Order: sequence, then C-alpha cells, then structure tokens
Amino acid sequence: MSGLSFFRRMSLHRLRKSSTSSHTDQPSPVDILAPVDDEPLFTPETQTVLLLHAAKQPYQLTDSYPVPQLQGDREVLVRVQAIGLNPIDWKAPDFNFALPELPYISGRELAGEVVQTSTRPSRLRSRDKVLVISTDYRDLRKAAYQEYVVAFDYNIVRLPPSLSVEEGSTLGVAFVAAALALGVCMGVDFSGVLDGPDLFSLIRQVDPEAVASDIRSECLDGIQSHERAKAGDWLAIWGGSSTSANLTIQLARLVGIKTVVVVDKAKHGLRLANHTVLRPDLLVDSHSPERAVAIIRGNLPGQVRFGIDTRGRDTATSLLQALSPSNLASTLPISSATTKPPAATAASDGSPPVTPPATPHASTLLSAHLIGLTGLPKPPPPEGTLFHTVPIKLFHELSAVGDALATWLERLLASGLVAPPEIIDVEHGLASVNGALDRMRKGEISGGKLVVKVAA
Repeated sequence: MSGLSFFRRMSLHRLRKSSTSSHTDQPSPVDILAPVDDEPLFTPETQTVLLLHAAKQPYQLTDSYPVPQLQGDREVLVRVQAIGLNPIDWKAPDFNFALPELPYISGRELAGEVVQTSTRPSRLRSRDKVLVISTDYRDLRKAAYQEYVVAFDYNIVRLPPSLSVEEGSTLGVAFVAAALALGVCMGVDFSGVLDGPDLFSLIRQVDPEAVASDIRSECLDGIQSHERAKAGDWLAIWGGSSTSANLTIQLARLVGIKTVVVVDKAKHGLRLANHTVLRPDLLVDSHSPERAVAIIRGNLPGQVRFGIDTRGRDTATSLLQALSPSNLASTLPISSATTKPPAATAASDGSPPVTPPATPHASTLLSAHLIGLTGLPKPPPPEGTLFHTVPIKLFHELSAVGDALATWLERLLASGLVAPPEIIDVEHGLASVNGALDRMRKGEISGGKLVVKVAA
C-alpha cells in the first residue's frame, strides 16, 4: 500500500429509522440521519499512541506507530475523537494485572468517526459518529489510547445527533456490564423495552460450544428459569456512584425492578436523591456497612434477592449479608391443575374408604444471587445463595449478543430512555492521559466520568 489508503465513499442522504417498541407506553426512538458528505476519507499509515512498557510506569507517547489494519469482514476502522477513562486504566499498570503483553495499549471505550468498513454489508457508513466499546483487551488494535482503532461492527453503536462524542465516550463498558449482569446473571428479559434482548433465551439458542468454556457455566447454568428477576423484584447495588451502577439503575428502572442503592451519602446522597433518572427506591448510607445491612434487612425483610457490588471483596461481603434467600420458597404442585385428584378406595376389612395421601409438592427455593463486578467474598457462598461474575467477553466473542446489545443501545440513546453519565471534566490530547489518570488515583473523580478529547 502506498503513502495513503483510500477508503469507501458513503452514500448520500441515507436515512435510518430505529425500531419502535411494541408497547404503546414506550416513546418511539427518533430517526437517525447519517452525515452527508461525498468526499472520500483517507487515513495515514502511522499514528500517535500511548504505550505502556512496564508495570508501575506511566504511559509513553509514541509517534510513527502503525495504524491498525482490518482483518475480518466484520471489522471497522474508527478515528478516535474522545476517550472515556476507566479505573482499570490505572489499576492494571499499578497492580500489574490484565496486561497480556508489553508494550501495551490500554483504553476500553471511545467515540469517534467511522473511516473504513469492510466489504461486508453493514449498518455503518463512513463518517458515522459512533461509540466503540472495547471489551477485548487482548487485541491492541481495539484499544482506545491511539488515534485509530479497529472494532467489530457489532461492538459499535451509532450516536444520535443529540449526543456529543464526549458524551458517547462515557457509557459503553458500563452499559455492557449492566446489561450482562441483569440479562445473564439475573435473567432479566428486556424485550418489552424497545424490543430489547432476552439474553437468557438468546444464549440458549446458540451452540454451547460457541460460548467460551470459562464463562459457559455462568451463561447457561448461573440462574434457573423460575428464578429470573422480573418487575417488582428488589435489587441492591453497593457502590451507587460508579458508572456501572448508573447504567444498572437506568436499565433496572426500565423493566420495573426496584433498587436499593448503598452510597456515600455525604458525597452523592443529595445528587442521587434529586436525580430524575438515577433516584433509587431506597437510598442507604455506606459509612457503616453493618448499619447499611441492618437498614436494608429492616426495611425490606426477605425481599432483596439480588445484589450487585461495584466496589470490591469487602463491600461484596457486606452486601451478601443483606440478601435473603431462605424465606422465599414457593411450592409448586408436581401434577398439573387439570389432573383429577386420586379416588378414595375401600378397605378390604369393610372399614370406611381410605383417601390416599395428597399429591406431593415440590419445594422450589428462590436463591439469592450476588454479582461481583470487581470481586466476590472469599469463602464459598452460603446455602441458598449463588455468586456470579459478569461474562463480559460475551459482548465481543458472540456476535449475536454484541449485535443485540449494540443495536438496542442505539435505540435507547435515540429515544432518550438511557442517558450518559455526567462528565466531571474534559482533558485534551493523548499527552494528558497520565495526568488525568493521576486525578483518578487520588480519588478526585467520583460520580461521573473523566474524558480526554483527542481530535475534533
């Protein structure tokens, strides 16, 4: 390939209309109008990136690094315009984990402009404004800390005109984590919200061998059909200021699940209590974990069966104490309602007829389910409780799941049913990333996202 690479022209005036809900009480998504521009797009052969050469070191600004190349018919090249920073971006080098190779390029979520699609027909076109959700941290071509990234088309979400690229860069990973925690680990059915996915059923329709062996048990055996969360159930979220909690609250509200949020009330209580989107049904202060547990159990005795922790092992251990599995048993008859009761039979000695015992009932325990986003209690779960980890790799390894979530998020954003997290501040240029991560290390960023603007 010589000097510059020529990329596809986009079609003029391509109008896309999002799917509408089958429920009349749901607002219809707005139409998304693709940008109109006939000028072909070019991209250079080299770019500037941030490289991590060793653990416990800052990222190094590096020029003349190759622009990643497309390798499959579902890959798309995107020019990075804004990066949403995540705690993992500083925790990984500081604690030397999740670094599959060195030098390493980090970054999990970004927004920008499509510059090249593959030859395969796609809903994406050049110059589409998109958010990219990079859950595949082993493929450096997909990392955010560079000027151009590769992504699968089913890991890309088109942004509506109402959202900026900065806003788009804030919510991708949190949305995927929330949707998978609710839809896979808790079995929530989103089909009633703008034709969202029923992930519980979707995963069971694919070949089990297509699901990675290390997450197969979680995906296929983590929760039973009769235990699936539904409207009216309670979900406790410990660490309610995180962006993952933000999106979890929003998605739970859409399906009628009630939320208990445990958070530092001094920092975030007033904001959450007055927030039109994030206001929980019960707000609990996290200052004293023991008191928080007592408040949950006292106000909702036997009603909180699901819990999601966003903080770590210690808070997950506390949240475990607030869940109630044992007093939520229901009895289901083994025989159907249409089966006739057994007839009485006469005794052989002439005594009164004897009615046989009633049809036995099967006791079905509704287990408690604890989902740890960053850690779980060290001891094994107590009887009646199951531990879950979010199978995040489903999003990039199973195209059916990626497609379902990406296109649903497009409809949610276009309709305004999901709002991006608050932006705390915006830094400028890849060179500002190290300083921005230092701010996160010091705890200066809480209750929202820190964004780095890379290009116009």
